[in-house]
Amino acid sequence: MADYRKMWEDLGMDVDQHDVLCEVLPQAFGDVYLSQENRPEKMDYFNMVVAEIHGIRPAELIEFQKNGGKVVGTFCIHVPDEVVFGCGAINTGLCSGSQFWVPGGEKYLPTATCPLIKASLGARFEKTCPFFRLADLFVGETTCDGKKKAWEIMSKDAPMYIFDLPQMKRDKDVEFFKDEVYRYIARIEELTGNKLTPESLHDAIVLINKKRRAMQRLWEFRKLDNVPISGKDCLLISQIAFYDDPTRFAQKVNELCDELDKRKEQNVSVYKKGATRLMLTGTPLSIPNWKLHHIIESSGAAVVCEEMCTGSRYFELTVDESGKTMDEMVDHLTDRYMKGINCACYTPNTERVDDIIRLAKEYNVDGVIDVNLKFCNIYDTEGHIVEKELKDHNIPVLGIETDYTDEDSEQLKTRIEAFVEMIENGR
Repeated sequence: MADYRKMWEDLGMDVDQHDVLCEVLPQAFGDVYLSQENRPEKMDYFNMVVAEIHGIRPAELIEFQKNGGKVVGTFCIHVPDEVVFGCGAINTGLCSGSQFWVPGGEKYLPTATCPLIKASLGARFEKTCPFFRLADLFVGETTCDGKKKAWEIMSKDAPMYIFDLPQMKRDKDVEFFKDEVYRYIARIEELTGNKLTPESLHDAIVLINKKRRAMQRLWEFRKLDNVPISGKDCLLISQIAFYDDPTRFAQKVNELCDELDKRKEQNVSVYKKGATRLMLTGTPLSIPNWKLHHIIESSGAAVVCEEMCTGSRYFELTVDESGKTMDEMVDHLTDRYMKGINCACYTPNTERVDDIIRLAKEYNVDGVIDVNLKFCNIYDTEGHIVEKELKDHNIPVLGIETDYTDEDSEQLKTRIEAFVEMIENGR
């Protein structure tokens, strides 16, 4: 990584403690990613992004701020990026996927709290993540009780805005969400001093849709019998999507897809012939949480789809671009962000099960692994429904609960290998 120490010091970071993270990440990334054989050459860009993840993009955002721009940090895919970009600001994801930040979060939260939430607070309060130091506004959301309380704690130290989500998808809940979008527009206009216009919102919708379409194009290659890119690499790209400049990101993904088109013509696969095809569903896998993909693919199986926030939920649906008025475009945003995201925070949530069954067929999967981050009650509880429905559809399923540590890696490896062997024996 280039020398960004002065930038980190200016952000008020604990640079010495941050150095510990910087020392560990390259080795972990090398073990998981650079050890792969036959990777597409165009993955080099995404390798670089990870190598400089706390450097290049934060430096770009700081330069943007120096010129009067505002940066908004968000935690959840329910919060519409288009509003931020339409007001001339930049939206960025926030780090929450490393055990490195969990102990810091446990100073403020119960141990029996989801590691993603604990890592978020740890990254902020321990001052070891530049994205958590530079954002002008942090946008939390009400997807679970743990997050709601965490945002209260974080608001004592950081400028917070809470995007309120309904718990059902009735007509009145859709109207509630639409009102929240308008409330969010007013807050971002206040932050930036810029008025959101029909023209600027339309341009932002097109901008973010281009990113989604690039990812849709990439995921199509995973439906092939000969899959030309690993699940690990697709996960990495999905994680980077939350941080990178959307125009540059879409361009780099499309360049990668051009290379994969050639691999498709040549029937190139990164997996051995007949490898068991698995889909992951459940809680998000935030950067740098690569554990499960690494275990699965090191065991000879292929991860060909993720029904997760760091997967299909993030990009599968685009926003209708036909709206002319503000009301029409807000209606279309509501359709995309509320109706189209089947998070376990909603009840009932039969649409998520429908999505899983549909994706299992589209990606021709041999089995599904239902992943739950420890202490995530909503996904843990919904796991019973998901696993029952999959079994009713004769789709093999394995439920897994894990966290960010490596302590359970050997146990997970044993269970996953046994699951894959059961599938292979049943063919």
